Amino acid sequence: MEREITQPVDLCLANGRLNPAAVGWSRSPMHMTKLRGWGRAKRWEYWNVQAPDWTLGVTVSNIDYLALHQVYFADFVTGEEIDQTAIVPLARTPRLAPFSGTPARARTKGLQIDLIPTTSGLHMTARTKRIEADLQVERPAGHESMGVVIPWSDRRFQYTVKDNTLPVTGTLVVDGRSGEVPAGQTWGVLDHGRGKWPYNNVWNWGSGSGVSDGHTIGLQFGGKWTVGTGCTENAVCVDGRVTKIHEELEWGYGAWMDPWTIRGTGVDLTFTPRFERASKTNVGVIFTETHQCFGVWEGTALGLAVEGVRGFAEEARMRW
Repeated sequence: MEREITQPVDLCLANGRLNPAAVGWSRSPMHMTKLRGWGRAKRWEYWNVQAPDWTLGVTVSNIDYLALHQVYFADFVTGEEIDQTAIVPLARTPRLAPFSGTPARARTKGLQIDLIPTTSGLHMTARTKRIEADLQVERPAGHESMGVVIPWSDRRFQYTVKDNTLPVTGTLVVDGRSGEVPAGQTWGVLDHGRGKWPYNNVWNWGSGSGVSDGHTIGLQFGGKWTVGTGCTENAVCVDGRVTKIHEELEWGYGAWMDPWTIRGTGVDLTFTPRFERASKTNVGVIFTETHQCFGVWEGTALGLAVEGVRGFAEEARMRW
């Protein structure tokens, strides 16, 4: 059983190594992540917004030897994808703060991103030549997130905050055309990450947000990258209350657009993809390949029926 952390704690010791007292999980951000040293530190804020017929992904990140920012849009009906990515070698900015829930900004020649916390959630703006997004992500009173430290060793570790079932409103303009942001059907998902990574890694990530069986259900699952650490990033959020799943779940998938399955104690789910986002980067020592599929979750979780809960499932391979 992973320890639940209920008081603020430093992720690192004074020498930059993992603080043993930081290993555990929390229902709200508790970790101060002052990473020391250079070369393996990874810092990012990733937001995914998903409506019934489209998705928007926004990333602000700094991985020591470069900054990578992205605004990605996909239309599930037409199949259109828009990907504006900025890679800035040896960037000193953005200096992403060591605590979740603080402002993050990115500025490059073709891209502007602002992620600004508000009293009710987050104000997100993202602008490129083709996309203008002005969105409000609401965090309901008492809503819980899932934060966890994954300890590969005292030198390699990751702190992540995963948050879902966050209602989104606002405006989205694509190529001069205003797109609908359906109230009550558009959800935001956060991945806040701070850590010191090994060079090679593979992970699965699955997320879902929706209303089913009379409850607002958030699904948060991970795989591969946590195996052997004694910690997981698995949780289910029901009506804003998080239940941590301490066991590694069994992922099953083959061809990307075929159904995926996730099974374990209290979890029996099938994910049916509707759209695949595939990306690959091979630049010197950096290699990334990601297959992120968007679709619908069905099955049961913690005794609740899961029907029509939209989200995504992915596999990512990283040498970075």
